[in-house]
Amino acid sequence: MRLEVFPEADALAHAAADFVVDRARAAVASNGRFTFAVSGGRTPWAMFAHLTKDEVPWDRMEIFQVDERVAPAGDPDRNLTHLQRSLPAETIIHPMLVESADLVAASAAYATELPAQFDLIHLGLGPDGHTASLVPGDPVLDVVDTDVSVTQPYMGHRRMTLTYPVLNRATEVLWLVAGPDKVEALHRLGVGDQSIPAGRVIAPNQVIFADRAAAP
Repeated sequence: MRLEVFPEADALAHAAADFVVDRARAAVASNGRFTFAVSGGRTPWAMFAHLTKDEVPWDRMEIFQVDERVAPAGDPDRNLTHLQRSLPAETIIHPMLVESADLVAASAAYATELPAQFDLIHLGLGPDGHTASLVPGDPVLDVVDTDVSVTQPYMGHRRMTLTYPVLNRATEVLWLVAGPDKVEALHRLGVGDQSIPAGRVIAPNQVIFADRAAAP
C-alpha cells in the first residue's frame, strides 16, 4: 500500500482529482467506460470541485455509491445530495435505494447494478477505523455472501454499504485521508491492522493520499 502525503487538504484534493482523471481516461480508452464508486464526506467534495475543471469523459463515467445514509431524498445527510450538486448533469449516477420500504430487497437490487469489478473505488477513513459504512462492532463486517448490505444505526442513521467482497475485487482503491483526528487510524491502516474495519480491505492495488495533518 503506497502512501503519498500532501502539505494541506486542497493539495490533496487536487492530486486526487488528477489521479481520477488519469484512471478515467485510461479505462474509457480501454473499455469504453469508467466505473467509479465514491464514499461520502467533505474530502471527496473538494476532489470533485477540482475534477469538474478538467477534461473528463463525463458521459462515459458511471458513478456508484460506496455507502449512503437511510434518509429522505434531498436530505443534507445524504451523500447523493452532495454528489448531484458536485457533478455535471451528464454524469451517470447510480443512487443507492435507501428510500425503499424494504432495505434488504433494495440492497439486493443495487448489487445487481454493480460491475463485476470496479475500475476505482474511493474510500475514506474514520477516526474509529471505519471505512464505507463498515463500522466497528456492526454485523455487516461479517457479510460475505452479498456485495451490498445494511448496517445497524450509526451516528443517527442506518446505512447501506458496499461490503468487503466487492471492495476487495476492485482494480484499484484510492484512500483519501485528511485531518489530525485520523493519525492513529491511518497508522493502523498502513500497517495492515485488521482489528479496524479499514484494515480488512485487501484489494491488491491500494494507494493512500493523506494531508500532512493526518500523516503518522
